Amino acid sequence: MRKLAALAATLLCTVALATADKPRVFVLTDIENEPDDAMSMVRYLTYANQLDTEGLVATTSIHQRNRVAPQRIRRIVEAYGTVRDNLERHESGYPTGEQLLALVSEGLPAYGMQAVGEGHDSPGSELLIRAIDRDDARPIWVPVWGGPNVLAQALWKIRATRAPEAVTRAVAKLRVYAISDQDDSGPWLRREFPGLFYVVSPGFNAGGAYHHATWSGISGDQFHARCDGADFSLVTNEWLERNIRRKGPLGAEYPHWEYLMEGDTPSFLGLVNNGLNVPDRPDWGGWGGRYELYTPRPMKWHLAPETRPIWTDADDEVLGIDGRWHDDNHATIWRWREAFQNDFAARMDWTIKPYDEANHPPAPRLAHAARLTARPGERVALSAEGTTDPDGDAVSYAWFYYHEAGTFPVSDARSGQPVAITGFDQPQAAFTVPAGRVMAPGTGEMHIILAVTDHGVPRLTRYARVIVEVRN
Repeated sequence: MRKLAALAATLLCTVALATADKPRVFVLTDIENEPDDAMSMVRYLTYANQLDTEGLVATTSIHQRNRVAPQRIRRIVEAYGTVRDNLERHESGYPTGEQLLALVSEGLPAYGMQAVGEGHDSPGSELLIRAIDRDDARPIWVPVWGGPNVLAQALWKIRATRAPEAVTRAVAKLRVYAISDQDDSGPWLRREFPGLFYVVSPGFNAGGAYHHATWSGISGDQFHARCDGADFSLVTNEWLERNIRRKGPLGAEYPHWEYLMEGDTPSFLGLVNNGLNVPDRPDWGGWGGRYELYTPRPMKWHLAPETRPIWTDADDEVLGIDGRWHDDNHATIWRWREAFQNDFAARMDWTIKPYDEANHPPAPRLAHAARLTARPGERVALSAEGTTDPDGDAVSYAWFYYHEAGTFPVSDARSGQPVAITGFDQPQAAFTVPAGRVMAPGTGEMHIILAVTDHGVPRLTRYARVIVEVRN
């Protein structure tokens, strides 16, 4: 019966993944400048069935100015190819190693804007232009792990050779998530293409940018960010040795970190189909952090003043493992750390174990619409009846109000949880929309998150988001 249930769950998952629109992704990486890019590439490939990869391009950065290392990408992809069939037994849709190898390319071995302009096309920039020109209505996500000059050259050429309306269409297709600024082409892109969707904690590390950047919350507890409330035990080399490196040929390609684990991973972690992430709404928060759209004030680590609104740092108030409340941008990522680390560990199990010896995520189900309306003072009933787990494991429920993700103006944030949810740990719960101590106009959206965690090994979490529109 367990095997039949597992097969049925696999078929359901296959249908869900086949019908969902996978994000198109074009990765730019200064791989080999330090270990974290290789680490992020290993994790990225374990989610390759949920991401429609269109390019894996080796680039330069301020840390690696005069060389690119596509051979390192190929080595990791080749290791992925040896475990791809086993991954496919757990969740469908994984591309073959050969398909991904065909997408490995490179930019010019030159720093920043030195590789942008007439005569500076590269295999990587041409591959990106072909992706932009593809007849596909989905946007293209460009995670930038190093310098973005391959993207800068692609847009420079499009602007130099096409009509303004064609340039506008090309820019509108792109979604950039950059890991700070790692060359001078990032500020240039934001200035020259004001319509470009750009997620970034801007600035150079020479001025201290990495310490302040949102992405440092992935693991920067000891070096960057100093995340006092996060669980550092989940990002140590010892944890990674047990849960990642020892698991087959793909795990063997995961190096030890020098400064922090996987600083580049937030750039794609928010694309994972987990029920929480909504890629086009960085302000709603998710595994890749939370960002808001505004023009940041000049800081000493900025290479140049920002000239227009970008998606940039925002704060969440989160209860840490130290029993204290922490209110900063790093918390928008580390608040999910146990969930995304366990998820990675389980996917590494998938590379080497049969289906019935590994754990698979639960499937939350809302027994009502994901969007509701309510008035101040009204009671709102919530239900997750029908939630299942493909392995037949017991599940735990956690309903919570994600205050920062919405627009409802609750002013009394007592201990970071301004709305009490009755039955918050049960499949059926309820809350009352606050009517007092609420700032004008007293309307807006409330985001209620359901987190369902199974009792397998490791414990895996999936989510459902309920948005309640409060109207007078």
